[in-house]
Amino acid sequence: MSVTTGLQSLISENFSRIGSQKIGLLANQATVDTCYRHILDILIESLGSNVVRVFAPEHGFRGTLQDMDSVEDLKDEKTGLPVISLYGESEDTLAPSAEMLEDLDALIVDLPDIGSRYYTFAQTLGYCMKIAASVDTKVYVLDRPNPLNGITIEGGPLKRSCRSFCGYAPVAIRHGMTIGELALLMNEGFGEGEDALEGAHCELEVIELQGWDRSQYFEDTGLPWVLPSPNMPSMETVVIYPGSCLFEATEVSEARGTTKPLETFGAPYIKPDDWIAKFQGMNLGLSGAVLRPTSFVPKFQKHAGATCWGVQIHVLDRSIFQPVRWSLALIAALYELYPDSFSWRKAAFEFIDRVPAIDLLYGSPRYRETLESGGDLASIFGEMDAYEAAFEEARKAFLLYP
Repeated sequence: MSVTTGLQSLISENFSRIGSQKIGLLANQATVDTCYRHILDILIESLGSNVVRVFAPEHGFRGTLQDMDSVEDLKDEKTGLPVISLYGESEDTLAPSAEMLEDLDALIVDLPDIGSRYYTFAQTLGYCMKIAASVDTKVYVLDRPNPLNGITIEGGPLKRSCRSFCGYAPVAIRHGMTIGELALLMNEGFGEGEDALEGAHCELEVIELQGWDRSQYFEDTGLPWVLPSPNMPSMETVVIYPGSCLFEATEVSEARGTTKPLETFGAPYIKPDDWIAKFQGMNLGLSGAVLRPTSFVPKFQKHAGATCWGVQIHVLDRSIFQPVRWSLALIAALYELYPDSFSWRKAAFEFIDRVPAIDLLYGSPRYRETLESGGDLASIFGEMDAYEAAFEEARKAFLLYP
């Protein structure tokens, strides 16, 4: 049985619940129906001039820009509608102004997420919900499946000091929730103590999925795949990404500009066989994948144009592969092998330079400080075990699907 998305449900009811509301749209190139028609074309055909404004997340409305490239305001060539950037040149541009939403009756949000805390689309949604609440604009979230399934959880907690555009809600790195479920969590508020997230408390309606089982990966849904961002070309990349994004906090290349970004990692100084041997010698019990020695030439960003030596992760069994733990261990192995060459990212990350990028991504300084003090990575994994169990229980209040 194929899964019905929130968009497909709206189409089947001829947008009756939207009616004559004046609306804005937050979406990107991957927001398509089962026939690959784009949501904006469908809305224009169904609602006409009631669609007045489009908002663009990171990578742009048409998904042409690389990570951390500024998105400019523009006029959409096809429809003539204004496209407002929610990813400009500073932190201030990551949320719409009140003026951008106050003349709208509703904001329709349909953004395919990939199930990882750092993927920025959920943060864009959260920021929009806060502004929508301040001007009484309703938010409709058209739900889509979590492509990594809705059961598996991995990662540690997000501390308030490390909250950023790559981590807004204090959820696990691999959270196992749909973007609609995350919207409910962000709207009500989540967490305890000083790290808790205050709720947006906007008028929110999630248009739910139909027919989705939480055990399903994306290929099981019958839905069409369109890459949600330029370096997320396939489900193989999505499966590895909850861990591989951590390499963005280092000066090791994630093979950007190659055909296997975020699956392949390296630098000119690395000896692949030594790296693999060091990783295996850590005896952390990680399984479900193999490391293949390789070389590549990044076309942009870190080590652009230089031959990098490293590894590609080949996943053999998704059910036991733990991408966060694999990448934490791979980085730790490099840290020990090459103390004079390995370094953490030097440039600002998602506009923040006051907190190391690795702390922003991991969610706290705990991992970095453990490596720097010569601590045991197994202790980090033990803390993750405890947090994952606690998060699994805490998130239950926001789950929409059995």
